[in-house]
Amino acid sequence: MTAAFLCKKLCYEVVKMSMQEILMNGGGALFLLLTLVQIAPIKVNPWSALAKWFGRAINADMMKELEEVKSGQKETRERLDAYIRMDDERNADMHRARILQFNNELLRDILHTREDFIEILAEIDFYERYCETHSEYQNNRAVCAIGNIKRVYNDRLKEHDFL
Repeated sequence: MTAAFLCKKLCYEVVKMSMQEILMNGGGALFLLLTLVQIAPIKVNPWSALAKWFGRAINADMMKELEEVKSGQKETRERLDAYIRMDDERNADMHRARILQFNNELLRDILHTREDFIEILAEIDFYERYCETHSEYQNNRAVCAIGNIKRVYNDRLKEHDFL
């Protein structure tokens, strides 16, 4: 007998089964269950809930340690942020010191090249950008010096008398 012949014979036997035989063999219960699931698609999975509860019971110590690690990580992040803030302020202070020094040299009539002015203008750009983004940073110490440096630079540009 060939496979095709067996398949046809099996299909014939299934079709020949009566409704009573289907209900007697559990097909009715399956049909009813599938119908109820189709009508009321409630997302309740007791096996998943049981597995989740069991997993939490087994891993309770590990979850507690994980919370402690997270707490320690948060504290470390806060300390790191404070150090970054201090470093940024220190960097801005160095830019401001360079600006004030350059202005002091201008006030003492020390001549500078055009490249010196371009370099100090880049320092001023960084410093002003930092002050704009960090409103809590004290800025009033360099405002006049910056104004004087820009004025002298514009005068030197007009007169073409850089060093």
